[in-house]
Amino acid sequence: MGDGTPDRGGAGGGGLAELEGHRAELTGYCYRMLGSGFEAEDAAQETLVKAWRGLDRYDPGRASVRSWLFAIATNVCLDMLRGPQRRARAMDLAPAATPGTGLGAPLPEERWVLPLPDGRLPPPDPAELAVARETVRLAFVAALQRLPPRQRAVLILREVLRWSAAEVAGLLGVSVAAVNSSLQRARAALPAAPDTPYGEEVDEELLGRYVDAFERYDVETLVTLLHEDATMAMPPFTWWLRGRDAIGAVLRAAGAPCAGSRLVPAGRANGAAAFGQYQEGRPFAVLLIETSGGFVTGATTYLGDRLFPLFGLPMSSAPPLRTSG
Repeated sequence: MGDGTPDRGGAGGGGLAELEGHRAELTGYCYRMLGSGFEAEDAAQETLVKAWRGLDRYDPGRASVRSWLFAIATNVCLDMLRGPQRRARAMDLAPAATPGTGLGAPLPEERWVLPLPDGRLPPPDPAELAVARETVRLAFVAALQRLPPRQRAVLILREVLRWSAAEVAGLLGVSVAAVNSSLQRARAALPAAPDTPYGEEVDEELLGRYVDAFERYDVETLVTLLHEDATMAMPPFTWWLRGRDAIGAVLRAAGAPCAGSRLVPAGRANGAAAFGQYQEGRPFAVLLIETSGGFVTGATTYLGDRLFPLFGLPMSSAPPLRTSG
C-alpha cells in the first residue's frame, strides 16, 4: 500500500496488488459520498487497509473483490458522515451578495465541498465520459451532500457507477425493493440539472484569454468574458456573487487587490480548469474556472494554500511570468 507492507495472498491470488488497483475508483466513490478530496483519499486508504487486514477472511464465493471493497468503503464513509453538519457551496449557504457587502466571518473547512483533481480518479470509459464529468461537478457533489448518507450511497452506486439494484441490495444488506425506494426518494430530492451543455469540454481558447486578462488585471476584458449569470465565490467565506454586472462592479471597486497575481495550471478538477494562484510568488488560492457556451460561467477561489499539495502545486514560489515573442 505504498508503505512497504508485504503482499499477502488472497483476493483471487492478487493480494495487495489487486486491492491497490481499485484505489482510484474507491476514491471517486468516497469523494461523491464525502464532498472532500482530503477525506476521500483518507477513506480510500482506510478501506484498503481494512481489506488487507481482512484478506484471510475474504470469501470469493460470496462477493467479488470489487463488491467487497465497496462494501467496506461504504461503511467507512457512513462512519465519517455521523456528524450533524453537511458540506456545501457558498450558494447553498447564503443568498448572493450585493456589491459593497462585506465578506463576513469564514467558516471552518469541514463546512465546504472541496475539489478533487481529475488525476485522482480512474480514466472514464469514453462512452460514459459526459456522465463522469457531470457527476463530479461541484454543484452535483454539493447536491449529493443534502441526501441522507445511505440514500446518497444508493444513488451514487445506481446512477453514477451503474450497479444493479440487486448488487446494491447485497452490498447494503437490504432488499431490492428498499434500494428502489431509496433511489426514487434520492432522485426526487436532487435539484433539477442546470441548463448547460451536458459534459461540455473546457473552452481552452476562452480560458487562455481569461488567464491573460486575470494576470494583467484587465477588469474590463475579464467582465466581457463572463456569462451574464456567472457566479464568483471565495470559500471559506459564504459571500458570493451572481451576474456579470455584480462581479464587474466588485472588481472595479476592489482597488486591484489581485494585481500581479500569477495563475499556474493545475489540470482539471470537478469539470473545471484548476489553477494555483500566487501573489508575490507565494501560494494564495486554488482557482476553479468553469466555462460553457463561449463564456466563463463560474469562478471558485479556495483561499489559502491547503489545497496546493493535493494539486501538485509548488509551495515555495510560482514559475516566472510568461514573456511574449
